[in-house]
Amino acid sequence: MGQQEKVATSLAGTVGEEIDASLASVDAELARRYPGDPGTRQPVHTVYVPADGFTPTTLRTWGDQALAALDEHAPDAAALASVLGIPQELAEPVHDRVRAKLEREPVEDLRIDFEDGYGPRSDAEEDEAAARAARLVAEAYAGGTAAPYMGIRMKCMEAGVRDRGIRTTDIFLTGLMRAGGLPEGLVLTLPKVTYPEQVTAFVRLLGAFEETHGLPAGRLRFEIQIETSQSILAADGTAAVARMIDAARGRATGLHYGTFDYSACVGVSPAYQAGDHPAADHAKAVMQVAAAGTGVRVCDGSTNVLPVGPTEQVHDAWRLHHGLTRRALARAYYQGWDMHPGHLPTRYAAVYTFYREGLGQAASRLAAYVAKAGGDVMDEPATAKALSGYLLRGIDCGALDTAEVEALTGLTRAGLDGFASPRRGGLTVTAP
Repeated sequence: MGQQEKVATSLAGTVGEEIDASLASVDAELARRYPGDPGTRQPVHTVYVPADGFTPTTLRTWGDQALAALDEHAPDAAALASVLGIPQELAEPVHDRVRAKLEREPVEDLRIDFEDGYGPRSDAEEDEAAARAARLVAEAYAGGTAAPYMGIRMKCMEAGVRDRGIRTTDIFLTGLMRAGGLPEGLVLTLPKVTYPEQVTAFVRLLGAFEETHGLPAGRLRFEIQIETSQSILAADGTAAVARMIDAARGRATGLHYGTFDYSACVGVSPAYQAGDHPAADHAKAVMQVAAAGTGVRVCDGSTNVLPVGPTEQVHDAWRLHHGLTRRALARAYYQGWDMHPGHLPTRYAAVYTFYREGLGQAASRLAAYVAKAGGDVMDEPATAKALSGYLLRGIDCGALDTAEVEALTGLTRAGLDGFASPRRGGLTVTAP
């Protein structure tokens, strides 16, 4: 043992107390604005179905159509791997998991659409459709046939359709309350948000509904759809999307990028409107930075190239969708839109390959971090958090099994939750 060092200080204890006092408001503001990841499951996609096309069998129909497309155009693991460029060693596990997913849970997040996918209808017709949507959603949750997340996209807060959007929201939510209450997986999507004041108005609407029904304040939350240039850059040069998150007062759960409305808004020609256009990359990068640390998640858009027709045409559409999905995942956009049942095989193939090909490295790095061991990469607490989040997302979507992750990391699900976010499992983990 070496000689014990003498510890000496120069500052009076009141200095620290004064600094604490001076930063108290900043501490509170940081805690309010940047609470971190909510620790809940994030779906890998959102499927939109027009309100008049939603039926009790919609979810199963999408799964069956996706399986039929897989059987017709890539009937085995080798065929699917060849089309999409999946590494040979992953071909079987990815193919098998995709089939199992389509049979068990083909859709993770469903939005019954009363906006662009539904269009203008008579008030009587939309009233009926909103009431019907509430009944079917309630029945799906009660019967165990619901997707993990379900809800509606109402019309926006612009003057021409505002009253209709408010009424549809009221009818839908009232119908759920009369059927037994709001389901845990309920999601609302507010489209075409241009000004933060529109978010404020929607918050007021939801607050009034909660008060009317004696619900806890903040029970109703929603996604903000980013479809206009003004939602990214306001007239004064500020990032309007950041102000929208603040205007939501803790109710915002996601920012959803609208590929085609946004592209058209900034003048991109239809032939070039896609998720990998520079205009799309800029918008999503601003969304990502604005949402970082707030607990609000970013969702990528969609492709409108549908996998239909002869096999060669389907394969081309699959390769496009698979490539865009993989590109989004690498950029930390872990959710996107799917517009057709034929997109489901490539959505899950891309997602499952992404998590399975990175499983070994992520698990070994996290295990080394937990054990305070060495290795060829020196990771920090923030990276350990990211590694845990990666593994948890893989487990949640079905790409990975809890048992195999535990075997590789030595961490239970609760242990992963604790590293990824204290809000997930209420677990505090001391960093090495």
